[in-house]
Amino acid sequence: MDLNDPELEFSDLIYAYQSWVMAVINDEKLENQEKLLTDEIADDALNAMRFLSGDVTNAIETSLARVYDVDSDELATLLFPEE
Repeated sequence: MDLNDPELEFSDLIYAYQSWVMAVINDEKLENQEKLLTDEIADDALNAMRFLSGDVTNAIETSLARVYDVDSDELATLLFPEE
């Protein structure tokens, strides 16, 4: 994701963060053989987090945790294992 792109929209930041959360859930919790998380997805999510409020990232995480039936505390540990 090019943060200097004048065509970059808020929805692109949402998509980048959402893609990362979904990839982590897929790779850690679902029984899919194909891994989705790539360095590019992780980098885009980290860049997006700089511009997204905590309320927005929390809403994304909460929504996806419900959809994929993952405990929200467990998801937080998967996303941010250092904390």
